[in-house]
Amino acid sequence: MLQTGPHAPTTVAALDARTLGEMFAIRAARSAELPATFEKVDGRWVMTTWRRFYDDAARVAAGLDALGLAPGHRVAILGATRAAWATYDLGGQLGGYVTLGIYPKQSVAQLRYLLEHADARVVFVDSAEELRNVVAAATDLPLLVAIVPWSDALYQATHAIDPRITPPSAFTVDPLDPTAIRARQAAIDPDDTAILVYTSGTTGPPKGAMITHANILAVLNETQAHHLDFFQDDLLLSFLPMAHVAERVLAFYGRICTGVAAAYASSNGAVLAELGEVRPTVFGAVPRIFEKAHARVYAELQKKPAAARRLFAWAVRVGTARARLELAGEPVPTRLRLRAAVADRLVFRRVRAAFGGRVRFFITGAAPIARQILEFFWAAGLPVFEAYGMTEATVITHINRPGATRLGSVGRVIAPMEHKIADDGELLLRGPFVFKGYFKAPEATAATLVDGWLHTGDVGRVDSDGYLHLTDRKKHLIITAGGKNLAPANIEKAIRETTPLISQVHAHGDRRPYVCALIAPSPIETLELGVREGVITKAEVRRHTHELVAHPANRSPALEQALARVVARPAFRDAIRGAVGQGNAHLSQVERVRRFAILDRDFSQEHGELTPTLKLKRKAIEEHHAAIFERIYADPAFGLEPLDA
Repeated sequence: MLQTGPHAPTTVAALDARTLGEMFAIRAARSAELPATFEKVDGRWVMTTWRRFYDDAARVAAGLDALGLAPGHRVAILGATRAAWATYDLGGQLGGYVTLGIYPKQSVAQLRYLLEHADARVVFVDSAEELRNVVAAATDLPLLVAIVPWSDALYQATHAIDPRITPPSAFTVDPLDPTAIRARQAAIDPDDTAILVYTSGTTGPPKGAMITHANILAVLNETQAHHLDFFQDDLLLSFLPMAHVAERVLAFYGRICTGVAAAYASSNGAVLAELGEVRPTVFGAVPRIFEKAHARVYAELQKKPAAARRLFAWAVRVGTARARLELAGEPVPTRLRLRAAVADRLVFRRVRAAFGGRVRFFITGAAPIARQILEFFWAAGLPVFEAYGMTEATVITHINRPGATRLGSVGRVIAPMEHKIADDGELLLRGPFVFKGYFKAPEATAATLVDGWLHTGDVGRVDSDGYLHLTDRKKHLIITAGGKNLAPANIEKAIRETTPLISQVHAHGDRRPYVCALIAPSPIETLELGVREGVITKAEVRRHTHELVAHPANRSPALEQALARVVARPAFRDAIRGAVGQGNAHLSQVERVRRFAILDRDFSQEHGELTPTLKLKRKAIEEHHAAIFERIYADPAFGLEPLDA
């Protein structure tokens, strides 16, 4: 376990700051010798203090100055989530520049679009492959003056490719003078753009959301001071993409605000192993993490003896009963509390150990999680607080929190934000978290910000106690040929949650006589079925499991070939048919999936079906698999029908 600060409440640095740079300076002064980051070097966790972190960022600011940049110029960062990413970002902020993140593994065309659209002057790049792609993308971008490798070794290997490749040593010189930093920060209007965050582009080219210093500080002031409790000895494991607004603002800038330390995972593939080394106390994750963990637990449980399965089921019943009473604010009877303590000792402490054993709570958003899964984690002593937000509202506007949680909702609105539901069910937002607009896109801005209200595109309702319940995206609604409006997310969730064999479901039926679906297999669980069917070896499963952990968004040809062998087996297809029938039992007649087809692979980023944050690109899936949908409706011999159809 890594050593952090004392067990004492944190202070909220954002309360005394006008800009991100000022907040960083305040934190460095208050927590100078306390740990800011941990990173693995030669197998050993190395600590960096807040003072050293600030000094390193000030050196980056000096290096950017030497390139002749002017305040407000854009500085891009492309690379994995590491301490260096954070240093380059804060260096840009101290110098008065606008910083933006770029997701790894983008195509050359995508990189060109982002660099050109942002008018980026400098881009920091962490790997040889990414650097070569940047050079190809920036062939005739005259505003880009420097491409900076993250390491000297990478610079030495690549500097002859392009004269703009600049040694990283240029950003380790003497720090920018403190007087100059203070002057830069004083010249910034809090309503100036601090960061550009490019949306995932699920419906078209990414748009650059202009998020101001005031936006970010308002979010941090409210969430850190009134909604989330942190202590100086809290510790986070950071691995989600820094280009995403949640990791960037709520996690990274939130740590600066409170002084909480973070350990950076050495790779995505190492996260599971390093959970046990770091033992984080607070954990942010996307919903699929919880869905997959829950499915994995129950898949492993099926391999246990009947007595172990009965014990587990009893523990879940007891833990869920306790959690329901606690969430309702009702007393837990002594007998139930004692039984829950036994269940915890025999079962749930092992579940917590999988996350390091010290997690106090999880924060998640982006998609709904089934109540059954949420109750399981609460029963295990792992509170999951669902939240809601969007890039255009600086990541978060609603949150469940200790003492105010309603499972199935995304919580209450965070004051001083306001919300209301439009006549067509769309959620509208107004307040200090709402962004400045889209960079170079006045028409898109005007369509999104109407009469002071942010039109979120999300459909939902607010219950009598003020909790927000989301249904779907407005643009995703299916309107059947019979005129019924259906939310595909409800259909997809009902089916996906029936079996760990299913990774994704895409419901289709707009202007069609009934709903059909495209089902993507869950790779690891499907391969394990292949072992039982005798078409996959255990060695293949181990190899592909390692690949999936290291690169969750992409699928190699070898993996796709292995999945195809299993998907073709009658046992797999029968299992999926049963799962669709089981899911249909929870849906209304008009929502039920009448027919479906199974892909021989999972949806992937490489095939253009997932965003970098692993969201379905619905339009791309509809276009890519249009022939399948047409055949489902036209060819009675194509596809499968659920058992209850």
